[in-house]
Amino acid sequence: MAEENLTINNNELTPKKNVTVARSESFGPLKFRKSCGEILLSRLQKFTAPEQSGYVGFANLPNQVHRKSVKKGFEFTLMVVGESGLGKSTLVNSLFLTDLYPERHIHTASEKITQTVKIDASTVEIEERGVKLRLTVVDTPGFGDSLNSQDCFKPIIQYIDSQFERYLEDESGLNRRHIIDNRVHCCFYFINPSGHGLRPLDISFMKAVHHKVNIVPVIAKSDTLTLQECTQLKRKVMTQIAENGINLYALPDCDEDEDEDYREQCRLLKEAVPFAVIGANTVIEVKGKKVRGRMYPWGVVEVENPDHCDFIKLRTMLITHMQDLQEVTQEVHYENFRAEKLAGGGSVPKKSRPESQTADLSEREKQLVEKEQELRRMQEMIAKMQAEMNQKNTPQKMQQNGEVKSQNV
Repeated sequence: MAEENLTINNNELTPKKNVTVARSESFGPLKFRKSCGEILLSRLQKFTAPEQSGYVGFANLPNQVHRKSVKKGFEFTLMVVGESGLGKSTLVNSLFLTDLYPERHIHTASEKITQTVKIDASTVEIEERGVKLRLTVVDTPGFGDSLNSQDCFKPIIQYIDSQFERYLEDESGLNRRHIIDNRVHCCFYFINPSGHGLRPLDISFMKAVHHKVNIVPVIAKSDTLTLQECTQLKRKVMTQIAENGINLYALPDCDEDEDEDYREQCRLLKEAVPFAVIGANTVIEVKGKKVRGRMYPWGVVEVENPDHCDFIKLRTMLITHMQDLQEVTQEVHYENFRAEKLAGGGSVPKKSRPESQTADLSEREKQLVEKEQELRRMQEMIAKMQAEMNQKNTPQKMQQNGEVKSQNV
């Protein structure tokens, strides 16, 4: 038998005094590793009971959604529509601090005569503080440049509908887990500042697409207007929009539990529609401070100065309500398109992909497409076999019915 002298210190479970440990010849000397009390203490350090009574912990569910969303990333598609020369590309580059058109070709006056409306989609992945955004900007060069601009917005409507139809087709296919959302979530419509209001083309376009996409009117090159002229133009544009029954994107109302600063911000954003903006990518030093703006003989116009233009308000509206723009696109515009499509055709159209698109698919997607085609062939074969069996069984049934009738007679 052997003895060890052990002490208690600070309420920790350590070996005690005069503890006698039996020594066995077969097992050798026994050693202290962790007592039962130490194991319980170590578990309590990892899983602690909540201090507040009635607290379960599901209040942390938003944190799980946040981590999952950041890991997955976000997608957003912005369409810019307006005449050439209104600064659409410059404004988009200023909004997202990136160069979306590195190889841009500026058409000459002779080329604009024969130019038609084209759809130019540019995609760029932007990362800011660990959050990834897949931004797609859809430009419409040639809009409103020709003398006869009656049907110049038809390609734009066809593009919006094609993206809805493509999403509907992918949603009803086999590979629904990784659907790329290319639907247009927001449309910046640029208004000419020298037009004294909306032109007939502006009204016709907005009336044709206001039930398909979220329209945000923008007065381009507002530095060509005085503050009084800008206010009058805003008032006239909103009056014409109301008279023609055009539905613009409406900012959501604030809840009662929102703080006062957020309510004031939403009120100022609603009053700023249509946004009078200035775009510039040039950095100018003013009073020892570098700012983005334009240099004029009479002074400097700062892009990010709220007293000079509504650029900050437009960017705040786009960033803070980006999720709401996507939800309105999904729950209103896409659901209306889906309801019309299903009501008109009765079923979801399943179009075969062209060879050029199939060549660009990954190996996994190619296998899914092949499996889908094989399933369709099997369904057609089963339907054909059932039809043949029904044809064979029909004369036998008629013969049996005839025999039964003769016996009854």
